[in-house]
Amino acid sequence: MSTEKSSNRPKKVTTQTVVEMKEQGEKISMLTAYDFTMARIIDQAGIEVILVGDSASNVMAGHETTVPMTMEQMIYHTSCVVRGADKALVIADLPFMSYQVTANEALTNAGRMMKEAGAHGVKLEGGEVVADTVEKIVNAGIPVMGHLGLTPQSIYKFGTYKVRATENAEADQLMEDAKRLEEAGCFSLVLEKIPATLAAKVTEAISIPTIGIGAGDQCDGQVLVTHDMLGLNKEFNPSFLRRYADMHSSMTDAVQQYITDIKSGDFPNDNEQYD
Repeated sequence: MSTEKSSNRPKKVTTQTVVEMKEQGEKISMLTAYDFTMARIIDQAGIEVILVGDSASNVMAGHETTVPMTMEQMIYHTSCVVRGADKALVIADLPFMSYQVTANEALTNAGRMMKEAGAHGVKLEGGEVVADTVEKIVNAGIPVMGHLGLTPQSIYKFGTYKVRATENAEADQLMEDAKRLEEAGCFSLVLEKIPATLAAKVTEAISIPTIGIGAGDQCDGQVLVTHDMLGLNKEFNPSFLRRYADMHSSMTDAVQQYITDIKSGDFPNDNEQYD
């Protein structure tokens, strides 16, 4: 991110900011956070969008899928993140079955995420099937980020985490879904685990920003799960993941040294206790 572009940006990133970034050809950076401390760190580092993902189900609660997350849990995590973020745009996932039943229920839950948690917008999965719901939420003044491609809340329907939209029919449907979500009022769109060529075509075809995860370099921005990017997780190794640190090893070494110092009597030393 260039100094010149940053100097003209308002202190607080908004939905309008990210739309303008696409128009100006500036890439958008997004990471996940689920607590105050992590949000504070990545916000102060300059991240533009923080996603309070229902991936908290995996990395915070240890579940196999995102399905178990509840509204109450997402509101809690989002409220923690909002308190840690001074500049970033904070978007919260609406969890499984909080928006799929009726548009009215979806609007109520989106409103809760804004009022009770302080989110700046919500994200939900799906295309044409949720378009009317998106319109209802947007018409109430709540920004919505869409999500197409691999949609983790539908994992039991798909039965696999493989790349989506590799066949023409699904690719054509994804393109139509992207256009419909833009028409419904989404301010941006996550594209997860789809062919890079398709992601590039979608990015070109719509005016709202695309945020890719495993969707190639032509998206308007990129998102990763922070715990994966920092190397806190050792088990998750998709091809799209670049680890920028090995925090698992660093933390393991630190804990083992702490244990050693206690056992040897080195901790606490004279300077670490009171007279």
